[in-house]
Amino acid sequence: MSVERSTDVSAGVGTGEGNGVGDDGTGTGVPDSPAARLQALFEGHRLTPTQRRIAHSMVRKAADVPFLSSVELAELAGVSQPSVTRFAVALGFDGYPALRKHLREVAPSEQSAEPGSYNEYQQAVEAEIENLRHLAELLADPRPVRRAGRLLAASRPLPVLGLRAAASQAYGFAYFAAKVHPDVRLLNEGGTMIQDRIEAAVRAGATALLCFALPRHPREVVDTLAFAKEAGLTVVTVADSAFAPVAKVSDLLLPAAVGTGLAFDTACAPMLLGRVLLEAMCDDLPDAQARLEEFDARAAARGLFVE
Repeated sequence: MSVERSTDVSAGVGTGEGNGVGDDGTGTGVPDSPAARLQALFEGHRLTPTQRRIAHSMVRKAADVPFLSSVELAELAGVSQPSVTRFAVALGFDGYPALRKHLREVAPSEQSAEPGSYNEYQQAVEAEIENLRHLAELLADPRPVRRAGRLLAASRPLPVLGLRAAASQAYGFAYFAAKVHPDVRLLNEGGTMIQDRIEAAVRAGATALLCFALPRHPREVVDTLAFAKEAGLTVVTVADSAFAPVAKVSDLLLPAAVGTGLAFDTACAPMLLGRVLLEAMCDDLPDAQARLEEFDARAAARGLFVE
């Protein structure tokens, strides 16, 4: 049996390098929602990888968690029931019943209705809708995204990293960003050249790197982000969870959950968060609108799109 190594984790909305959604220091306060209150509960605790998995599952199902038994929570997180008990103790409670009692007091919410009439495909869609609702709750505090937009707009060039499952997210962001940002460099293929390309971007003046990181998390992504930080870049990461392995090598992590109900994960929330970041970046690029209008004029002259 392998031994899990504890990691100091700060979950969710708040300040701190590599932990959750950052704060730009302009004020205090976070969205007052069950998910945000759950994340605050985990703040600062040393959690093992299994415990981070439980915490992530609780945040995703914040409305239901106060009503779940330890066995049900274990099934939700895909861990053992004793792991749930140890998790509650790690948070400072006598056991899971005490944790659940606390949750009912600090994160009251009506239990969501059981989608018993939905087939498996509808359930997958409903799960994505819930992920988008959770994202909307996080965006109630726009400061982290605005901070990210400023960082990305100021970086010339702007490297955008996404490998394997996240490659399409990085490509989509880079495609649109190139219409308003003067120098976007897509890094969507791994290998020995990726560090060379990051060094080249730094020499050219890059100050930040945007990463899309989705399950399963390639080790190469973690190593690349660590290299980027050592090279002096500020790392902004869109990940499936504040507990993702990339958190420790990110300066600002913006979480957006993926759907896991189908054979392959679905990533509607990370894609939408990427578009939100584009909007925030445009707000800090004074010539963004002019660039878009120039592109539209060239596209019309070339007959690029079918009207």
